[in-house]
Amino acid sequence: MPPYKMLKIETFTLGPLQTNCYLLTEETGKRGFIVDPGMQPKRLLERIKDLTIEAIVLTHAHFDHMGGVDAVRKAAGCPVYLHDEEADWLTDARKNGSARWSDVTEPLTTDPAEYSLAEGQKLELIGHTFKVMHTPGHSPGSVSLLCDQQLISGDVLFRMGVGRTDLPGGRERDLYDSIRGKLYKLDPNVRVYPGHGAQTTIGYEMANNPYVPA
Repeated sequence: MPPYKMLKIETFTLGPLQTNCYLLTEETGKRGFIVDPGMQPKRLLERIKDLTIEAIVLTHAHFDHMGGVDAVRKAAGCPVYLHDEEADWLTDARKNGSARWSDVTEPLTTDPAEYSLAEGQKLELIGHTFKVMHTPGHSPGSVSLLCDQQLISGDVLFRMGVGRTDLPGGRERDLYDSIRGKLYKLDPNVRVYPGHGAQTTIGYEMANNPYVPA
């Protein structure tokens, strides 16, 4: 049986911006890791209290994706992975955006990530291999994670949408280069788990996404 069939992905939609946090577990259900622990992570913390959490991986460091890092890292005793382009965002409320959104949150900071992410890196977690794809545009350090036929895309590619590029560090050309030059090169059957909204597939977005110019 291919490894990806034994990989379970659970979604927790967290915080006022409805951010998708993903808990990935192996077939025994005893070990897992977390992608993007967003704000107000109470449900996530309850779910992982009896699990061994190997890592927190951040697709990028905007506040709605990193808001739960401090609580989860302390509860699970696990390291955090983040691309070097955003290495100082966790400690700076201006860079992660929380200082600018006072109507949504108080300023959020946490300790720096223990490990960095880079293009082509292979993460060995919970008995699976995850390929790191550097996919900037929404933010300079945005990454996507690929494991067999499953892709966690952060805020790069959504179902019938793309990540905004009008925030500090965003760049429209980079975003489209990331999507067309990397994500759209994947198998059309690859299932996409975005940072917000419903799941989709690469093939569906190639055929239907109105925001990605040909």
